[in-house]
Amino acid sequence: METSLHRQLKEHYAGDASLQEVACAGYRIDAIRRGRLFEIQHGSLAAIRDKITALLVEHKVTVVKPIIATKQLINHAKKNGPEISRRLSPKRGKLLDLFDELVYFTRVFPHKRLTLEVALVEVEELRYPGHGRRRRRRERDFQIADQRLLGIVETHKFRTLADLRRLLPSSLPTTFHTGHLSKAMQISRSDAQRIAYCLRETGGIRMVGKEGNAILYRHSRRAA
Repeated sequence: METSLHRQLKEHYAGDASLQEVACAGYRIDAIRRGRLFEIQHGSLAAIRDKITALLVEHKVTVVKPIIATKQLINHAKKNGPEISRRLSPKRGKLLDLFDELVYFTRVFPHKRLTLEVALVEVEELRYPGHGRRRRRRERDFQIADQRLLGIVETHKFRTLADLRRLLPSSLPTTFHTGHLSKAMQISRSDAQRIAYCLRETGGIRMVGKEGNAILYRHSRRAA
């Protein structure tokens, strides 16, 4: 079932209701504006990889990837029941979360007709008890009734490899490995490896050797 969040984002990008849920090239498209197709993807980018690849043959496409920056949790006594509590979720989404999904999209991005737009959003999530379906972790024993958009904090557009590579810190040495990346960005080594994988597979950086067991990288001229 479509969430209010998805519907609100469609309205934001299309404006006119007649430009939402449009049929194009055998697919249903979330929105269209000035000849550009907009696809809003809350879930994995892997789910729309083939669809976007097919659309890019003849159309300009913007894939909007919402990342929840802040979330207000609103608990109800039951489905459609009265509100009993609300609190701010401790989880915070960030721009670098894009790489969690980009690992499934490296064969599509970059493309001359594709724009990947990250929207950092504030939402409220309506929940109600899940009736013991998750007994081992009762603090998570709930069902999500809906998610609603409270506001768009900021957006970031990626069209080229250079756009993507700008997320790397300028303090990186000319030749670097994921240990350098982890330290410079203050992230875990596994997150740094994920970022390096995405940049390598899209052509933003290239492998130039090894230092012990660590792969060494340099910026690719293709992304300059």
